[in-house]
Amino acid sequence: MKKKILGVALAVAMSVMALAGCGSKETATTEVTSEVTTATEDTQSEADTNEADTVSEEVATEENDNAANDDVTIRVAALKGPTAMGLSKLLTDSDAGNAGVNIEYSISTAADEITPEIIQGNVDVAAIPANLASVLYNKTEGQVTVLAINTLGVISIVDTGDSVQSVADLKGKTIYATGQGATPEYSLRFILKNNGIDPDNDVTIEWKSEATEVLSVMTSTDDEVIAMLPQPFVTVAATKVDNLNVPVDLNEEWKNLTPDGGMVTGVVIARTEFVNEHPEAVSAFMNAYAESVDYVNTNVDEAAALIEQLDIVKAPIAKQAIPKCNITFIEGEEMKSILSSYLGILNEAEPKSIGGAMPGDDFYYSR
Repeated sequence: MKKKILGVALAVAMSVMALAGCGSKETATTEVTSEVTTATEDTQSEADTNEADTVSEEVATEENDNAANDDVTIRVAALKGPTAMGLSKLLTDSDAGNAGVNIEYSISTAADEITPEIIQGNVDVAAIPANLASVLYNKTEGQVTVLAINTLGVISIVDTGDSVQSVADLKGKTIYATGQGATPEYSLRFILKNNGIDPDNDVTIEWKSEATEVLSVMTSTDDEVIAMLPQPFVTVAATKVDNLNVPVDLNEEWKNLTPDGGMVTGVVIARTEFVNEHPEAVSAFMNAYAESVDYVNTNVDEAAALIEQLDIVKAPIAKQAIPKCNITFIEGEEMKSILSSYLGILNEAEPKSIGGAMPGDDFYYSR
């Protein structure tokens, strides 16, 4: 794993990140210290002195805890695509030495490269497909916790011809796709079934290990090719294939079938043991991740340059794709409501898609 370690300014910087939204920890510490000093200098009674000593000890203990927390390095893994794009500001800040958290990171092209690293404890935090998070929870007997939803629906059906105008037109067709055994496959199967198409008999799905392989098929023949692709690869395909059509947005199809829910493409998870041992570091990471997502969505040009810097996709592609990628950061009760609904639908359609059973309440992290 490529090591990217920050030199942060010890206790104060981590405190600010850990308590973002609650006021500056540095200011709070200064104020308490000032009160202690004043109480000590202007001692009028033994009680005043004892109170000042108590506060001083609490401040010292808290600063020691934060200093120890600064030594925690979070090993992060992400997939090329929207999840890594949302992390781009945080990762490039890490490279520059000013992210506010200590991280090592790697960016992979396929989820099966990350899965064993999580199980073996070589990765602490990972951005992965939503259903895979549930599979890992069941497989490890609760040793995986989901921190937040980081990507909503990003998958579309694309066509190099004009024979597909709706989901119904996919019947009898061959669909080239990536994401077998993960969110894309089970989302496609759910949508096909609910449009009267048997995914095992009415269509042929040619699975490829990476989106780039699907793109290769599309650019290597003059015949019509129908494919299922996520962003930003839909945008990439549009630059390589003349008159590419995007007739079906699976996110919109999902909303039509489940108006109270949503397609959850990706989540960020952590090893439960790591969360329990380093809650301050996890909270600081979540704050930094949320800020990175906000930056990417509101500073598209600048974020596109960072995404190219990380070798995810070229800046011109990223610039076009970001507004279509549904990059987000949803945590807490809202995350639990959306994700549990999504997993419940997958469970009804195919229990093995989420590891055989719905995850328990301990799957959903709340801080």
